[in-house]
Amino acid sequence: MSAIDTAPRRSRAPWLRALSSVLLLAGLVAWVGPASLLGMLETLSIPWLLFALVLSVPQVLLSAWRWQLTTGLLGIPLPFLHALREYCLGNVLNQVLPGGVAGDLTRAWRHARTASATRAAWHAVMIERAAGQLVLLACALLALPWAPAIGGDFRNGVAKNITLGLSGVALVLLAAVLTRRMSPAVARFGRDFAQAVFSRRAWFPQLLLSLALVGSYVVVYLCCARALGVGTGALALVPLILWVLVAMAVPLSLAGWGIREGAAAGIWMLAGLSVAQGVAISLLYGVVVLVSALPGAFLLLAFRSPPGAPVKVASDSPG
Repeated sequence: MSAIDTAPRRSRAPWLRALSSVLLLAGLVAWVGPASLLGMLETLSIPWLLFALVLSVPQVLLSAWRWQLTTGLLGIPLPFLHALREYCLGNVLNQVLPGGVAGDLTRAWRHARTASATRAAWHAVMIERAAGQLVLLACALLALPWAPAIGGDFRNGVAKNITLGLSGVALVLLAAVLTRRMSPAVARFGRDFAQAVFSRRAWFPQLLLSLALVGSYVVVYLCCARALGVGTGALALVPLILWVLVAMAVPLSLAGWGIREGAAAGIWMLAGLSVAQGVAISLLYGVVVLVSALPGAFLLLAFRSPPGAPVKVASDSPG
């Protein structure tokens, strides 16, 4: 198939993701019942909601710091205010454009235009996001045994299968590295990933920042639950929340809408909790994330640098 034939399909893909979000949300609302969801909103606690919004602010600071750390480890240091400004813009685009990765692509592209090492600039964004998702997945796996009412056999079976699957993938990647059968591009990314995440001066700050971010996501989610009057204990909710956050990482919708609520419905049902509560908390969390991202557009304008102003940093990395 020619590039001309595939171009229209690629251009339609983002809007198909947005449509999937709308259809998933509509189906979930119809299944749970609009009355049940609206009934939970009647008891909405404004203080808890405001607390969730306030806690969302440090997230972008921590994310920008992690990106700045990653670029520095790859030899293309980035001023923190510049990283913060670009991350705010990317956050807004991730929330309003289908796919949930448009902001990351824009951030990588804008940095690559001005950085002295184009490849490293793209790798930095990919590594920063991937490292965070790996820590999130690790937290979800570690918390799985504490998930309520799912059942020991089911819980242990899932954990065992996931662990075996991840171990298999790791062995395949290791074999590929040892036999040098990876493409040069993949090999370069692997070296950059190891340098920015697993090197002696990288692993601890990367882990600490990613854990802080995961913790902030979970606390904001818990605040949304309390805002809706959900009294389930935090220790019981945390393992469920972590898996909802993992599901959000799938780039097949508009900023996680639909997939997040569908995952919450299934996870809450497996845990023997109210499906309506799970969906309602997820919807409120989505609203909080969206609202907290919108001020980033004003921050972008407030700290705007001259168009095309380069960030000149010496680097040994090839462009």
